[in-house]
Parts: sequence; structure tokens; C-alpha cells
Amino acid sequence: MRLTILGGGGFRVPLVHGALLGDHVEGRVTHVTLYDEDPVRLIAMARVLRDQAAAASAADPAVHAPTLTVTEDLDEALRGADFVFSAIRVGGLEGRAADERIALAEGVLGQETVGAGGIAYGLRTVPVAREIARRIARRAPAAWVINFTNPAGLVTEAMAEELGERVIGICDSPVGLGRRIARLLGARPQDAWIDYVGLNHLGWVRGLRIGGRDELPRLLADTEALESFEEGRLFGAAWLRSLGAIPNEYLHYYYFNRDTVRAYQEAKQTRGAFLRDQQRGFYAEAGRAEAPAGAALAAWDRTRAEREATYMAENREAAGAPEREESDLESGGYEKVALALMRAIARDERATLILNVRNGSTLSVLDAEAVIEVPCLVDANGAHPVGVAQLPLHAVGLVTAVKAVEREILAAAASGSRADAVKAFALHPLVDSVGVARRLLDGYAAEHPGLAYLR
Repeated sequence: MRLTILGGGGFRVPLVHGALLGDHVEGRVTHVTLYDEDPVRLIAMARVLRDQAAAASAADPAVHAPTLTVTEDLDEALRGADFVFSAIRVGGLEGRAADERIALAEGVLGQETVGAGGIAYGLRTVPVAREIARRIARRAPAAWVINFTNPAGLVTEAMAEELGERVIGICDSPVGLGRRIARLLGARPQDAWIDYVGLNHLGWVRGLRIGGRDELPRLLADTEALESFEEGRLFGAAWLRSLGAIPNEYLHYYYFNRDTVRAYQEAKQTRGAFLRDQQRGFYAEAGRAEAPAGAALAAWDRTRAEREATYMAENREAAGAPEREESDLESGGYEKVALALMRAIARDERATLILNVRNGSTLSVLDAEAVIEVPCLVDANGAHPVGVAQLPLHAVGLVTAVKAVEREILAAAASGSRADAVKAFALHPLVDSVGVARRLLDGYAAEHPGLAYLR
């Protein structure tokens, strides 16, 4: 089986490759192609993966690492692919840092998937994602596409215009949240049914069934237990009990918006700027031709540990929460979800996974084409959303408002209309003014050549 990774020089790629190294069954991935427009990133990441394969083989002679190919030619990368992972970042981390800086100057959130920053990133990314989807449809029409690219729900919906049900979006946030709750309640995560619903980075755990019994009310009644895990410390027990649910961590930007904006404005540097500087150092170190064997992988491990430890640091500061605990630093599970998804489709090993897929009739407040994030049953025919209870009114408001924003981004990317782009900013719950929306678009257009299509 052949896997192509678009954005193959990206920092998360070793997580996926590591999962593949642990897959020994017949029908596993035997060939991985990394595609990236940046040769420096490709060289560095290829060294990390080769170090990773060598270490795995030394520890277990039964390991058979996939053959690795790198290319800067998209058509060559797609040729013969059974699965395509899309993990691109249009504008790079320099673009993310600019998105944050411009938004914070207007007093609004610039996070890469939420608020003004997410809109700017979406306006840059959607035209590129649509073109990639068209290329996949021509060059690898039988391939299944697994979208990692943020904003994941929006980009999956854009690619689905060309690829239909053959594109599926994944995110590790719901997986990590469900895992933490299940363990806290004394269950193995794989034995728990997580009632989760919403959009990407905008969802809620509304129940967690273990042995057919919903154990979430037991957790919500226990203040000490509620505040012993990451989301509980972020939101506080009182607010979680008021909601009767556990929100995805990204909802902290909505429920505590003023606090987080202030914390980000007061921070030494934005998250995007931190990652930009950090990864510049990583790629320079990992790409050194004279580095000894294993050095690239060691550099990646150190960088990842620092990245995980500082994740959402400003939000924790705004909430008065302590530093992340050791259990929170475990990988959220992108790679595990991706591997389970491939196995379910390629081998018909049925699985239940929380994924970004077309709504169909799952949520009555949204149309059939809207991409939502819900539990899905996955088999050889793809991912099928499971019927869920409808959203409470407060969640309906947020979900429909943000979906309306996503639709304006899709419209602007298709039409090149500046008016549609302004509307996307102005309609977002975290942008409070049409005037601010216009200034944001002016600032982003001046910064990003990728927005020159808006007129």
C-alpha cells in the first residue's frame, strides 16, 4: 500500500511514520512519498524518518520500514497513491505569526484556526486545497484523502467539493479529550463510547458510556476530579457543570475571549512566532549533512517535547492553571487515528473514530454538505457519521455562526470577492465590528501575497 504525504517536510510527519513502523500485518503501508515545495524541510525530515526507522529496526528486527521517497513534484507524488495525507501550511509559520500579530493589534484573537487568524489562514488555504483536490481527482482518483490541514473542517469541506466522501478530516483534540476523561473514570479509552459533536475545534463531549452506562454525570459532580485534567483546569468545574458537558479545549477562546486576548497581547511573543523560531532551529540542525546518525531524530524529539509543554500556555495563564502535567504531554493521537482510519478502509477492519465528515442528516441545523466533527463508523466504504442527539441551543448558536463564516470563506475563495471576505470576518462571534473586519482584511492583504486574488 502506498501513502503520499503532502507537506511531507512538516513537523508532525514522524508521528505518522512512527505509527507505520509499528504496523506489522499484511497489507500495511510499504511505500511512503513525502512531497513538499521546500527542499530544506524535505531533506531534514527524510533524515528524521531514516533515523527513526533505524532505531525501530535496532530495537525490533521484525520491523520493516516503508520505502521512503521524497519529491518536489506534486504529480509524481500522487502517482499510484492509495492514501494521501494532506498536511500543508500555506504561508508557513511566518504567515501564522503575521495572522496573530495583525489580529492582536485590533484587539481580537489571531489563533490559527479560531477567529480572525483562522479566517485569514482559511482564505489563503482554500484555493490551494481546491487545486490539490482537483489534482488528486485527476492523478489518483482511487485514493482516499485524509486531511490534516487546518482549519481542518473548512479545508475538508473545500476538498469534498471535488472528492466527495473520499476526503476525511482528522484532528487529535477530541481523541485526547476522550482519552483523558476515560482514564479519569477508570476505563480504557478503547472501551468507552464518546458522545462528541460539533465542528472542528468547536465541539463538546456530552456523554461517555462505559459498559452501556453514561459516566459523565459522575465526573461532573466531582469537583476534584473535574479539575484534575487539562480541560477541567482550563474551564473550571463550575462552568463545566453549567454546560453539562466538557468542551473541546479550543472553546476556551470563546468562553474566556477577553481573558485570552489580553494574555496573548501581554505574551513575550505569539505562538506562531515561537514555533517559527523554534522550527527554524530544528530544520537547520536536522538538515546538517555532517550530523551523526540519530542526531536528526534527537533534535525532533527535543523540539516536540518543548512544543507540547508550551501548548496553549497563554490560555492556562489566563485561567490561572498550572503547567501541563506529564499525562497531558502524550501525543494527541493524529497518527493513531490516521492508522486506524487507513486500516478500516483498506482492510475493512471496522472502527469507530471521531472524524470530520459531511453532515448528511446528522445535525438538523446544518445542511447535508456541511462538514461536522462526530463519531463515525468506518469500513471499506468510508466513514459514516453516527446519529447523535441534537445540540442544545447555546451550542446551536456557535456552530451555525461559525459554519456561516466558513461558507463565506468558501464563497470568497471561489469568487475573489472582497465583500465576501469582509463578511466572513464581520460575522465571526470573536470579531465585533464591520469596521474591524475591513481593517483586518486590509492588514492581511497587505501582508500575504496569497490574498492578492481578493478584489
